Amino acid sequence: MQDETGAPLTPTPVPEASSQEPQDHRPDPVRRRRLFGLLVAVAVIAYVSDQVTKLIALDRLGDGQSRAVIGDVISLRLIGNPGAALSLGAGSTWVMTIIAVVVLLAIAFVAKDLGSRAWALALGALLGAALGNLTDRFVRPPGGGQGHVVDFIDYNGWFIGNVADIWIVGAAVLIVLLALRGIGVDGRRDHGTRHPDA
Repeated sequence: MQDETGAPLTPTPVPEASSQEPQDHRPDPVRRRRLFGLLVAVAVIAYVSDQVTKLIALDRLGDGQSRAVIGDVISLRLIGNPGAALSLGAGSTWVMTIIAVVVLLAIAFVAKDLGSRAWALALGALLGAALGNLTDRFVRPPGGGQGHVVDFIDYNGWFIGNVADIWIVGAAVLIVLLALRGIGVDGRRDHGTRHPDA
């Protein structure tokens, strides 16, 4: 059929939008390297801050006395912790060491798809803190993967931790927030679009 001007009435086919996304969802290599550099920088800061504060604690708190910082809420008291946070698993030091190694391997595996600044911060904090406590397992008595972690921050008698624990908690909170917002390690939301601030 033709219209009044003689032009055909056959509709021009419209190309269908592809519903398939590119198979490679990873960000470009330059961005990955930049974010990996951020991860490493945060890990170094977390590790150094943990180890330096432990050395200071060993030097200043070796008498075993408790020193108040914020009343009874936070004080400083040196202990050697064979277990995990809250002194859990005190009789399974090797298990704690193995878990720390598994965490490090998991971070290395996940980081290959890194495309989110927030995830770089979280994974860097977790990496540095895990390395900090893992170092204690091998260099603190009795050593050989069974060393006691240096803890010295007493939270109102509930538990005693260290700076690595603070980094771990911060990383955990950030990871939970990212999960709630649906932002993956590659910076994409659940529906596949990249979050601009991730």
